[in-house]
Amino acid sequence: MNQPTRRSQLNALKLHALVSEHSGGECPVAADEFDSFGGGAAVLVDGVAWVLLDDQPERGLGGALAWALRRSATALHVVAERGTGLLARRAAGFRLPISVWLVDGRALSPAAAEPLPTPPPPPAQHQQLAAMITKGGALPVEEHGVLGGEVHGLEVCRVVTDPHTGALRLDVGIGADDRQMFQMLHGDKPTVQALADVVAFVGAQRAPGAPRHPLNLLAQERLLRAQLIEQPGLIGAQSVAAAPPPLPRPNLKDPVPCVAVAHIDGRRIVVVCSSGVDLDLVPYAVDACTALGLGECRLVVPARDALPIQHTIAAAATVAITVVGLDAVA
Repeated sequence: MNQPTRRSQLNALKLHALVSEHSGGECPVAADEFDSFGGGAAVLVDGVAWVLLDDQPERGLGGALAWALRRSATALHVVAERGTGLLARRAAGFRLPISVWLVDGRALSPAAAEPLPTPPPPPAQHQQLAAMITKGGALPVEEHGVLGGEVHGLEVCRVVTDPHTGALRLDVGIGADDRQMFQMLHGDKPTVQALADVVAFVGAQRAPGAPRHPLNLLAQERLLRAQLIEQPGLIGAQSVAAAPPPLPRPNLKDPVPCVAVAHIDGRRIVVVCSSGVDLDLVPYAVDACTALGLGECRLVVPARDALPIQHTIAAAATVAITVVGLDAVA
């Protein structure tokens, strides 16, 4: 058992009280015997796993599943104070019986599954600038109402409507702050030329074999997707195309899995790309399959990140999920 911190001790006491209250009797396992779990707590009671998610609970289902499956649990209870609608939706995509509970004081309430949002298309007028993105050398990508342009998976421009004037424009730069700074410094530069300059610079930094640089450390999961789009045969596909994620991406800096659709031997298959160890990758893939209405998925990660536990979690999903570890792509 991990060395407990003060926070995990308090969470163990909290989970002990909740398990006792739910069962109508004293939990048979003492609180000091609970496992710490990412700042939360976990315990196995009569073969059933109980996991309290504390830190970023919306990203905790995969870790809870890993804890339960490693102990051959017959069922899993996931307890959290927020994010339970998302957790309940994703929990329905696994064969292991999973109950998600919302904490309300010392009581537990069954969580209602939260539906996936329906991604809106970009405004029709924004589509007018798709040709400009292509002419500047970037790949147009639509996600949850936003039309942007990517170079080897990194967003370098975005179509926006000026909130003050209502004018339509293509902002060049990486992230909101960079786009604003670029406009201040180069506002009089023709947009296609400005974009082409940025595309050339970013492309050189993110090309295979390029030296380590901040620009090739960002959005590595999208760099992997871009490589699959260019070389679909890496996963035995005839073609791979970018697809919107099940939920909007919060920003460009934090790593978030990205989605594509591959055509493999006449079948449409969801592809989810990620980089780094992410135990919540399979639940995210379940969401992606639901959003796209497809029942087969390939999780593509660098070979070093294709851990055995990812295969174990994938095997527990109701949709067919295969973990594919790729060596460095030349």
